[in-house]
Amino acid sequence: MTSLDTVIAEGPFKPSWDSLKNFSVPEWYQNAKFGIFIHWGLYSVPAFNNEWYPRNMYREGTEEFKHHVETYGPHTEFGYKDFIPMFKAEKYDPDAWAKLFKQAGARYVVPVAEHHDGFAMYDSSRTKWSAAKMGPKRDLIGELADAVRKQGLVFGASNHHAEHWWFMGGGRKFPSDVQDDTWRDFYGPAQPEPEGWMTAGNYSRAWEPIPDAIYLDDWLARLCEIVDKYRPNIMYFDGWIEQAVFQPYLQKFAAFYYNRGVEWGQGVAINYKHHSMVEGTGVYDIERGQLSGIREMFWQTDTAVAKNSWGYVDGLDYKTVKDIVGDLIDIVSKNGTLLLNIGPRPDGTIPEGDQEILQGIGEWLAINGEAIYNTRPWHTFGEGPTQVLEGHFTDTKRSAFTGEDIRFTVKDNALYAIALAWPGETIHIKSLGTRSSISADQISHIQMMGSDETLEWSQDAEGLHINTLSQQLGKHAFTFKLMLN
Repeated sequence: MTSLDTVIAEGPFKPSWDSLKNFSVPEWYQNAKFGIFIHWGLYSVPAFNNEWYPRNMYREGTEEFKHHVETYGPHTEFGYKDFIPMFKAEKYDPDAWAKLFKQAGARYVVPVAEHHDGFAMYDSSRTKWSAAKMGPKRDLIGELADAVRKQGLVFGASNHHAEHWWFMGGGRKFPSDVQDDTWRDFYGPAQPEPEGWMTAGNYSRAWEPIPDAIYLDDWLARLCEIVDKYRPNIMYFDGWIEQAVFQPYLQKFAAFYYNRGVEWGQGVAINYKHHSMVEGTGVYDIERGQLSGIREMFWQTDTAVAKNSWGYVDGLDYKTVKDIVGDLIDIVSKNGTLLLNIGPRPDGTIPEGDQEILQGIGEWLAINGEAIYNTRPWHTFGEGPTQVLEGHFTDTKRSAFTGEDIRFTVKDNALYAIALAWPGETIHIKSLGTRSSISADQISHIQMMGSDETLEWSQDAEGLHINTLSQQLGKHAFTFKLMLN
């Protein structure tokens, strides 16, 4: 395996933001529009509250702490490590997963290779605490990479190891197995959690104690191993890497990874949040949120099918297919892509609720995908009364979209106007009136996706008025295709 330093020395990208600004978003990524994110790990075994169970079970006073003691006993007798034998993945069928993702209309798949808990879901040479060596004793990530690519989908990977620095730190405040040096290489440094870091609004602050060189070198080595073993076309990062101490390591990784992409002859990209990277050096990602307008640079939303957890838990609070489809359309109209998360059970099965949502999205895309895939934003993203709040963790704060909420995309000589609910007998598009850049003599004909029928329409100063089909066709959102001369 070529060393990191050699790859950097011999490739066009160097570990500086100026050099990394030569990055360009791959064409496949800009065309894909919809991907699947997967949070699957040991935290799916207790299946309580959310995927931060390993952190919260070691924090006295939390629901997880109480649940853990009542269900499994004292932390000195049963710690997070003891879930490993219970994580068997005995029904895991990566080929079935990949087929489902393709049916859902996804074009790329990004599983979490390692979450904050430090348990690698892949075959790592950096740690014995991995699914390949314990629990299922299978390279879960490698198997999925092969299955995804067989379906013609693009494979990516996510690494959240940065926060492992403090993730189990609560276990040092009371008697627990975190304090037993026997398990130190699993629980990690378990440093005190930087109080307030999630709400301070300044993620780049140097939180004490900062990760040391040993930890950072290992963080970098784990990333490079994932790249070399699985050749992901996306590397996704969660927060907390924008601290100054991470920056030289992140720049070094980006140079290594982008140079690998050049070697492979494949377009690759890094997802980052907040201000972890300089704009133009990767693809900006908004967690559980969106933008209020078009962003000139391509971006991504990552969110989940459930409102209350990324991983599998008992009592998932699901979103509706209609709401997710509406968000997908809104994001695409603003030059973004949607990475939608599911959470499999510990046995490797995907919950029926997750499957139903994916199948519903796939049914909509089977009819309307032409207005999504390979499109680009129009000069305005859309119109309508419903306000989409901007920023992280806003995805459940908007009102339901209405038939007056319309979003636009363009491709070749077609303009797509997508109503985010049924508009009734006539759809009135204010942005396409006689004062707009689209005049009546430019429109050759208008159709509704899913039908060959040519629709009647008129245009005046108030807008473009299209008579819809005599009965509602399809559900969730409705696409009107304007063919332009």
